[in-house]
Amino acid sequence: MICRGPQTAEERMIGKMELEKYSMGVGDRFDREGVAQLRALQLAAAKGVRIAPVWNKSHREHTLGRTVPEDARKAADEAVRACRWNDSYYVDADHIGLKTVEDFLPFCDFFTIEAADYIGKPAGSEATVAFLALMAPYKGSLAIPGMQGSVEITDSVLAGFTRKYLRAVEEAGKIYRHIAERKDPDSFVAEVSIDEAQSAQTPVELFLVLAAVAREGIPIQTIAPKFTGAFLKGVDYVGDPRLFSREFRNDLAVIAFAVNAFDLPRNLKLSVHTGSDKYTLYPLMRRAIEESDAGIHLKTAGTTWLQEIAGFAASGGEGLTLAKEIYRESFQRCDELCKPYLAVIQIDRSQLPSPEQVSQWSPEEFVGALEHDPLCPGYNPHLRQLLHVGFRIAAEKGIRFYAMLDQCRSAIEEKVTKNLFDRHIRHLFPGCLQA
Repeated sequence: MICRGPQTAEERMIGKMELEKYSMGVGDRFDREGVAQLRALQLAAAKGVRIAPVWNKSHREHTLGRTVPEDARKAADEAVRACRWNDSYYVDADHIGLKTVEDFLPFCDFFTIEAADYIGKPAGSEATVAFLALMAPYKGSLAIPGMQGSVEITDSVLAGFTRKYLRAVEEAGKIYRHIAERKDPDSFVAEVSIDEAQSAQTPVELFLVLAAVAREGIPIQTIAPKFTGAFLKGVDYVGDPRLFSREFRNDLAVIAFAVNAFDLPRNLKLSVHTGSDKYTLYPLMRRAIEESDAGIHLKTAGTTWLQEIAGFAASGGEGLTLAKEIYRESFQRCDELCKPYLAVIQIDRSQLPSPEQVSQWSPEEFVGALEHDPLCPGYNPHLRQLLHVGFRIAAEKGIRFYAMLDQCRSAIEEKVTKNLFDRHIRHLFPGCLQA
C-alpha cells in the first residue's frame, strides 16, 4: 500500500465534500439553461435516481463565449433557487492548469485538473527511481477481479510509463496542491483528466496512473481516461462499441482494485468527457455500472447551446432569421472556429449546406438538420458540429442574441429538458428507463 500519512482515505473523507455516485456535467455556453437542465434531473429524482449536477466550463469556453467563472457560479445558484433544488450541486473549473486556475478559485468547488501538455515528457531521474521502487511489489502478473485478462507489470512497462505519464501526474499534483493551499482541501472535488492523450490508456497504464496519483497525494474522486474511438463534439461515438465496452469495463475493474491497493477515496469513479450524444454507448455504460455497482460522471454541457439555436429556428420569424445568420457566419469563418477544436471534430465541408440553401429552409428543415435524430432524413452531423463550435458567433451578437434567448425561452427550455432527460439520462443511469 502506498503510504501518504496517518489518515486513511475513509478518515480523510469525513467532513469532506464527497461527490455522489452519479453526477453529470451541465451548464451551458451562455449560463441561461440551468433551470431547464435541473428539471431533467428532477425527472430522474422522481424515479428515485439521484444525479448531482456539475456546472462545468473551461477557460477556453469562457474566453470564446465572453463569460467569466463568476457567471457560472451565479447561474448555478440562481437555477438551484428557482427550482428549489435541495440536493448537492457543484461548479467545475474544467480542464484547468496552473496558468488558468486563479480566476476559478473563488467560484468553484470542483476542479478538473488537466496535465495533457506534460504527457509524453519524461519524468526526472529522482522521481523515476522513487516511483519504480514504490511499484516493485506489484511487478509480475496481477489478476484484477472483473477484468478480462491480467495486468502484466514488467520493467519495460514501468519504464514506458515513467517516460509517458509520470511527469503529467506530477504536474497534476502541483496543480492540486496549488488549489489546496488556497482553498480548504475538504471544500472541493478533484478530478484528474488524461483523456487528451494520443491513445487510450491500457489497463496497466491506468493502474499505474492511479498509483502515481496516490503518490502525489491527490484525493481524486473522478478520473477521466481516454478511450479508443472518436469522442466528437455533439455527435455519436465513432468506433467499435464492443471495444469501448471492453475498455470501459476493464477501467471500472482497475479503479475498484486501485482504490484498495493505493488507499484512494472510496467513491472514485470514471469520468467520460465529451459525453453528450454518445447514444450508442449509453446502454453499454449503463449495464456495466449497474452490474459492478459503480458510479459515473458524464460531461455534456457543450450541446446545450445547440438546443438554444434549435429553439430559435423552431420559433420561426426573427429567431429563425438569427439562426440562419449564425450558420452563415459560422460557414464563412469555419477555419477560425474549428481551430481550437480540431482534435474533437470531424467536419466534411462537402457535406455542409451552403448559406444560400439554408436561407431557404423552413423552421422544420433547420431543426431537422441540427437536432441529433439519426432517424431524421435531414439530420446533418457536419452542420451540427460546425454550429457546436459556432457559439463564438452568437457571443459576438451580444444584446441581440441574449434578447432572442429571452424571446424564445419557452421553446428553448422544452428542448433542453427533453434532450437531457429523454436522450441522455434515461439511457445512461440505471433506474431511469422504468415507466
